[in-house]
Amino acid sequence: MRAAMAYPLNVIPVLDLMGGQVVHARRGERAAYAPLCSPLAEGSEPLPLARALLQRSGGHTLYVADLDAITGAGLQHAALAALLQGLPGVTLWLDGGFAGVAQMQAALGRLGAGASAVRPVFGTESLAAGADLAICPQALLSLDMRCGQPLDPAGYWPTPQRWPGTVLLMSLDQVGAAQGPALGLLREQRARCPQAQWVGAGGIRHRQDLDDAAAAGAAAWLVASALHDGSLRGPG
Repeated sequence: MRAAMAYPLNVIPVLDLMGGQVVHARRGERAAYAPLCSPLAEGSEPLPLARALLQRSGGHTLYVADLDAITGAGLQHAALAALLQGLPGVTLWLDGGFAGVAQMQAALGRLGAGASAVRPVFGTESLAAGADLAICPQALLSLDMRCGQPLDPAGYWPTPQRWPGTVLLMSLDQVGAAQGPALGLLREQRARCPQAQWVGAGGIRHRQDLDDAAAAGAAAWLVASALHDGSLRGPG
């Protein structure tokens, strides 16, 4: 998963979508999210911000959290289709609040051919009891937690034998908090499933944080704020 670039691991930029716009995610307090104001582009339209973030990350993967879908309002098909059309060659890691594989397939089916560029992220916050990710080779699992407590109605946290090959570690209260990456949590969970590729989320402030995350065994990290504010500027 490592790329030949300026960073010690893959930096995957993040878009949080709500009502067709990019919002500023902070500490998982979704009711308080407001449209994002970034020096990278005017306004909060997804496509210009996505292009700018990908340029700074130096990669070809974009993580999209569809907050409308995660909170039960349904997938933002128009916004997602526009991203897929406007970002050829880019893979979207999409958390669409999927409760299971069949529901994910039905939701992505409305994206048409563009769905081939999507890798579904199944967050434990949203997974329903009985969900089986083994039938979806492209599945990414996000181990979601808030304030140190797993969000896990399907019981995926205590069963690493059910985890796919790539696992994200999402501590919602770390998102947008600029408090440094949760490396202790990463080491703890990686010890339970060392064969997985681990992707962290939130807390990155500067290059040293990326170096520390790579040393702790992360293959990639989801980043937003440090790309927007210029703390990370990419290979250029």
